[in-house]
Amino acid sequence: MNGKGLCVRVVGAVLVLGLSGCRTARELEAPQYDRQLPPGQYALRKITDPAMIPDITIACYETADLRKAIDHSLSYLSKPSSRQFFPMGEISHEQAVASLRSIGDLLDQGLRGKDLQAAILARFDFYQSVGCDDRGTVLFTGYYTPIFNGSLKPDGRYRHPLYKQPEDLVKGPSGEILGRKTAGGTLASYPSRREIDQTGLLKGQEIAWLTDPFEVYITHVQGSAKLRLPDGKLVTLGYAANNGHDYNSVAQEMIRDGLVPASGMSLKAMIDYFKVHPNLVGEYINRNPRYVFFRFEEGDPRGSLNEPVTAMRSIATDKSIYPRACLAFLKTVLPRPVGAGVTKAPYTGFMLDQDTGGAIRAPGRCDVYMGIGDRAGQMAGQVYEEGQLYYLFLKPSMVQSHL
Repeated sequence: MNGKGLCVRVVGAVLVLGLSGCRTARELEAPQYDRQLPPGQYALRKITDPAMIPDITIACYETADLRKAIDHSLSYLSKPSSRQFFPMGEISHEQAVASLRSIGDLLDQGLRGKDLQAAILARFDFYQSVGCDDRGTVLFTGYYTPIFNGSLKPDGRYRHPLYKQPEDLVKGPSGEILGRKTAGGTLASYPSRREIDQTGLLKGQEIAWLTDPFEVYITHVQGSAKLRLPDGKLVTLGYAANNGHDYNSVAQEMIRDGLVPASGMSLKAMIDYFKVHPNLVGEYINRNPRYVFFRFEEGDPRGSLNEPVTAMRSIATDKSIYPRACLAFLKTVLPRPVGAGVTKAPYTGFMLDQDTGGAIRAPGRCDVYMGIGDRAGQMAGQVYEEGQLYYLFLKPSMVQSHL
């Protein structure tokens, strides 16, 4: 989780573009979702043409858990440390707070549907992400909190460790990873995943043990987990830090080597493959040098703002270019549970920007938190869709009245 400098999550499917007819070389290029912004450019662009404002009708009817997620964002913004990240572009800290209070007030008044829609359109300005192509294209992926069998003590079954944050790992004032403090007092790059696992560097700093090495890796990638202990008790492990290395996708490595076709890639496909070929787990997970460290948390997992994340209400974005904790609106395709299965359908809805991820590092990327457990994992594994990302901010003339 996120945030917490989180790692990007294993996405479930790989986008397959149907191509037909004669196409230019430029048109055949794969979208560069991780394309960085030009120097000095802001990730959001204010919408000045009312015709470009997205249709929020359905979202105004589906508001379950929205107030709870807003309260988590307001809790973060109430902390003095949150002010250092504003202004973000033209958005001030005061405007961010007033915007969340205003939408919260509308929900508290019982507004829903058309009434809520009319109130939002009257009070709020809309900003759209420039996306990966300066035309608003954003790739949406999903992440979740798995539930695994685990133990706080090792034995013959529980042999694969998760570690707490090492004492020699040094962070900067904003939580960024600076490196490893050496015996001489200088900073050096922290060892990679391969080095950590093969040298026993962190022996004695284990926080829990799992039964399967790929479950350890999934926990790293998702950034949190619920562990079911031998006595049946559930405990939550949340993200504490990482080793500062860039994330590299194991899924893409497997596709590149022909182990799983791009059209069939999913988290389930990876799990199934490694169950049949357990001898290859180490080889592939070590291709991702990023390593994640954990801490125990009370209640549900927290995002990079150190506030709880809410299923289908929390998103992870690049916090260097998107405003923390603020109200967002998504337009894409997402899975929904239907009976015992999952179906994908067009989706529009309000979210709160409360997390980040190791591979979520550009305006063209956004990760949607799908929840806890196997069903959430099934849904998260199916999210790999283009769409549009918007943010809503109270009109400047109304800010003071909501502070």
